[in-house]
Amino acid sequence: MQFGVFTVGDVTPDPTNGRTPSEAERIKAMVTIAEKTEEVGMDVFATGEHHNPPFVPSSPTTMLGYVAARTRIILSTATTLITTNDPVKIAEDFAMLQHLADGRVDLMMGRGNMAPVYPWFGQDIRQGIPLAIENYHLLHRLWREDVVDWEGRFRTPLQAFTSTPRPLDGVPPFVWHGSIRSPEIAEQAAYYGDGFFANHIFWPKEHFMRLIGLYRERFEHYGHGAADQAIVGLGGQVFMRRNSQDAIREFRPYFDDAPVYGGGPTLEEFTEHTPLTVGSPQQVIDKTLTFREHFGDYQRQLFLMDHAGLPLKTVLEQLDILGEEVIPVLRKEYDRLRPAHVPEAPTHDSLRREAERAEVPR
Repeated sequence: MQFGVFTVGDVTPDPTNGRTPSEAERIKAMVTIAEKTEEVGMDVFATGEHHNPPFVPSSPTTMLGYVAARTRIILSTATTLITTNDPVKIAEDFAMLQHLADGRVDLMMGRGNMAPVYPWFGQDIRQGIPLAIENYHLLHRLWREDVVDWEGRFRTPLQAFTSTPRPLDGVPPFVWHGSIRSPEIAEQAAYYGDGFFANHIFWPKEHFMRLIGLYRERFEHYGHGAADQAIVGLGGQVFMRRNSQDAIREFRPYFDDAPVYGGGPTLEEFTEHTPLTVGSPQQVIDKTLTFREHFGDYQRQLFLMDHAGLPLKTVLEQLDILGEEVIPVLRKEYDRLRPAHVPEAPTHDSLRREAERAEVPR
């Protein structure tokens, strides 16, 4: 089981004092969070991709390349926009990052849900699903075929094209397909035998149970293994203090004023109906362990920790609690409960060994 942190890179005023960090402060804070994630014993750091204020991570591979030189942690994206990025550039950028990071790289494909971004990159949000399907099909080929001829609806044709550099050891980065509502993306992940990541942040568990159930069913249909062997990742969101009431009191202004929460359900309603846990470390452990009951055995759990204007000092305190008191218990319990036939999360080394076994004559 892999545990880690993902960030959306929002630049949000701290509601308790009105201070807004500069873009430079926020970018460097994200690097500090990545380093802290490794320091406290977690496995993965992931960054989102956004091209509009109030977010700063417009170039994930630039940030992850820098983090790769400062850590030995697995590097990922919380979203790589498969709809508005050119698949050729994705192929090149992440293969380059693979080489720089000695293979410690995977990525999560997403469509993006902010309509204004699409025309900035010459696309139409109404074509989001067809773009995601066609662009990923091309990306999948670019990483696996040395010479590609291609013609589709959404980009100029390719003739005898070779993407460089080639994937490290001939093994493309592992791909997760992220979705909060689209069965077509669950189907796509299943078709290729890739991972499916349910953000599992804002909506009740029943919604994601349906999506993950569809992915597992179709994963088995396409012959990649049994349904319970499908590769699933989940998001999560926590805020902790020793005393649960202290956690609620401290987090409430951030919840109430956050761009993604403010004006909606109360903090109590949100924590009751979504994965958000605000309370003691034991409450986080107890609620996170219920995820397995709802979704089956899964391979990656990422937590959102640095949103809504929380100051860096507070985020680092949260990571200390998470790494010292929560993750060791979760790791032990999930490892104990996982059946032997359910795989762990793919890594570059495991994928390389699998490719080598496939090449050995029998």
